[in-house]
Amino acid sequence: QVQLVESGGGLVQAGGSLRLSCATSGSIFRLSAMGWYRQAPGKQRESVATITSGGATIYADSVKGRFTISRDNAKNTVFLQMDSLKPEDTAVYYCRSTIPTPVGGLRDYWGQGTQVTVSS
Repeated sequence: QVQLVESGGGLVQAGGSLRLSCATSGSIFRLSAMGWYRQAPGKQRESVATITSGGATIYADSVKGRFTISRDNAKNTVFLQMDSLKPEDTAVYYCRSTIPTPVGGLRDYWGQGTQVTVSS
């Protein structure tokens, strides 16, 4: 079973920065696509950033230019560097791993989430 553990959330003032980490015990991390999602009160969970096994990145328009996703395959860890934070970024942030299955197809794993609060 793949385990994902997020860390690095907290309280920060608008304009500040935070760096989230997601550590995974997955044995095929290098083959996985990793993503960060967030869910704010009263809103649906939304994709924030994704990084493929090949290193390609995709960002939500709302965070483009402010957030950076990266991965360290040697440490089985994915990061989300968040700069120029806005109060609208306040949410619980979740890490997701998408991994090929032995019989083909893909399977998603989710972390428990970490709270990010941005004050004005």
